[in-house]
Amino acid sequence: MNKIACYPACVRVVLFLLLLGLVWLPFAVPLYLLLGAEEPYGIMFLVLLYLAFIGWLQVWSKKVHGQSLPLQVHGLALSTQNRQELLAGVFVGLVSLGLLFLVEGWLGWVIWQPLPANFLRIVAEGLLVGLGVGLAEELLFRGWLLDELRYSWGFSGALWASGLFYAALHFIKPLEAILSSLPSFPGLLLLGLTLGWARRRTQGRLGLAVGLHAGLVWGYYLIDVGDWAIYTQAVPDWVTGIYQNPLAGAAGVLFLSLIAAGIRYLPGSKRWNNN
Repeated sequence: MNKIACYPACVRVVLFLLLLGLVWLPFAVPLYLLLGAEEPYGIMFLVLLYLAFIGWLQVWSKKVHGQSLPLQVHGLALSTQNRQELLAGVFVGLVSLGLLFLVEGWLGWVIWQPLPANFLRIVAEGLLVGLGVGLAEELLFRGWLLDELRYSWGFSGALWASGLFYAALHFIKPLEAILSSLPSFPGLLLLGLTLGWARRRTQGRLGLAVGLHAGLVWGYYLIDVGDWAIYTQAVPDWVTGIYQNPLAGAAGVLFLSLIAAGIRYLPGSKRWNNN
């Protein structure tokens, strides 16, 4: 199986995903036939798929690449630095999104609403959702996928390819929905690039990328689920975000660009090598 490590990067990625499907389907199909795919069972299938991904990643990394500690190799070492960077990322993500909406409120683009009675529950739920999404997506896209491509293409090529793949996966939906949400593609691509630069800035650790992703998701959860802000339609949707998605609006992409520039260009930790 070590010969697989010499295959082209795209072939390795496709082979990994196909074999992952073979690991997952024997468990998923009986459950689907028994329970269906309606909520909350749909989420259960995703959790099962991610657990299969974690298990298969262990086998793949050891057999194909000879890595004895694959999670650490892909950036999830249980270190003090990783934890500190995760907390820093959560802070930056949450505060950045908060500043975006504060500026939009100051400009009259949104109107703030009273806090809901269950706001503390929403805060706790949002934090758990943010950490779950951040950990799952970063290990998959900025961990395994970025590394699998990096082994053959170097960091820059792998970063752009994984960023494009990350953005494109958000459009697995009916054609009408794809066309209506297409304006969010540049923002999703920029987010993928930013999180990849966050990993490079921290010498391959994923803590900052996971935290930043989690903070952004957490902040948006508070605004969206808590109905904390209402758009006034004072400016076109392409400015604030089509379907109230900040990544599908010029203002949100501008703020994300500032985060990206800070992570990529400000002096700080030694950069991760490009090999």
